[in-house]
Amino acid sequence: MARNITPRAEDYSQWYLDIIKAAELADYAPVRGCMVIRPTGYSLWESIQHHFDEAFKETGHVNAYFPLLIPNSFLEKEAEHVEGFAPECAVVTHAGGEVLEEPLVVRPTSETVIGHMYSKWIQSWRDLPILINQWANVMRWEKRPRLFLRTSEFLWQEGHTAHSSREEAMEETLKMLGVYARIMRDILALPVVEGEKTEGERFPGADNTYACETMMSDGKALQAGTSHFLGQNFARAFDIKFQNQNGDLEYAWTTSWGVSTRLIGAIIMTHSDDDGLVLPPRVAPVKAAILPIGTNEEKVASTLLPRALELSSELDRSLGGRCTVVDKQFYLRPGDRFFQHLQRGVPLRVELGEKDLAAGTARVVRRDSGEKMDIPLENLASRIPELLEDIQSGLFNRALDFRRQNTSVVSTYDEMKKVMEEKGGFVETWFAGTRDDEKKIKEETGATARCMPIDSPEEGPCFFTGKPGGRKVIFAKAY
Repeated sequence: MARNITPRAEDYSQWYLDIIKAAELADYAPVRGCMVIRPTGYSLWESIQHHFDEAFKETGHVNAYFPLLIPNSFLEKEAEHVEGFAPECAVVTHAGGEVLEEPLVVRPTSETVIGHMYSKWIQSWRDLPILINQWANVMRWEKRPRLFLRTSEFLWQEGHTAHSSREEAMEETLKMLGVYARIMRDILALPVVEGEKTEGERFPGADNTYACETMMSDGKALQAGTSHFLGQNFARAFDIKFQNQNGDLEYAWTTSWGVSTRLIGAIIMTHSDDDGLVLPPRVAPVKAAILPIGTNEEKVASTLLPRALELSSELDRSLGGRCTVVDKQFYLRPGDRFFQHLQRGVPLRVELGEKDLAAGTARVVRRDSGEKMDIPLENLASRIPELLEDIQSGLFNRALDFRRQNTSVVSTYDEMKKVMEEKGGFVETWFAGTRDDEKKIKEETGATARCMPIDSPEEGPCFFTGKPGGRKVIFAKAY
């Protein structure tokens, strides 16, 4: 167990922060609620970004960029939207030494400014659909910040699309939810639940909100990404009209969807242990660290280091990219070098010592299990990819098993309260209550309705009101 990391069972919040510090992922910025993403953390974000961006482009979306500052009047055009975001907004009132005629809001999200631009760009059905995504930063003034999970400024992507029909817009909404879930499961090894948000948890201004919910290793839920069907609400507010094929004017149907640097927090809290960060290989920027180790500096420089560099090139070719590093920190003790890569979550450590080289083997150590194995150098290029895939699937299955073991099915409110007090985790039940009912449940139990799983269309009696026609809902305490 690492001495610089608080045990998870002792203090979960401190364990999480200790891992971020030990892995050098981020640090606190001078402005309260903001963070500095360090190179190790940013390379992880770039890897996450790459996988999502490729998926967006495969589905026909293109990237653009919209302004950071939004006229305050834009937010006020959509009543529910401004009400939902007003407490979180940062507002610029002075610039250039003068008081601004109209305050400018630092974007909490970009539906309003993009709606304004779409109203200029869309005239005919021929202009639709518009499928645009932007990678950007946003600002939501956070009163209880936590690195990656809730910070006042964070990085994300936000997709915004406009369509000629309700059916097409709804298809887009669910398609992007599916894209999110696929990347989260296949790349980030997060066993997410896809579902629709209840009325009390819906995005301000949306007709329907869908989300990917996942369980952290303390049993709490984390909303990993959302996809919103906005109906014609923002089209009406911003006059996004088009002439249809019959020559009539009608309002467009729009969507928005986003994931953020919160996913780094999800990865940490799902996979890591008391020794430090654990990364799924498919998202790890460095998949294997090669460490030439020797007592004779001349031999290390003339023999071990050149062979380690050759191995790095061979492995990069077999893995299809620059995803290995050669550790040249010879001024450190071998144990300190090992520990650094372990705490940063590198999936595999490849040790190459003088005896290893003489025997034609390398010592390979798995980050997930600590298992050590001696593999012939000639077999490394084929064995390393196999080991990485085994780690990837193992991490996913471990997280999925944990979620299943910590999901309880209840039929009454008393059962639900007992589970939340004694066990926590996810509670599955039938619910047909109102926004006020959700508020009361949260006040009394600390749990919120996370989502209505989309693969559970059956109905049952509401656990809270007893009314028939309840939908299956997952309740949990959440970040």
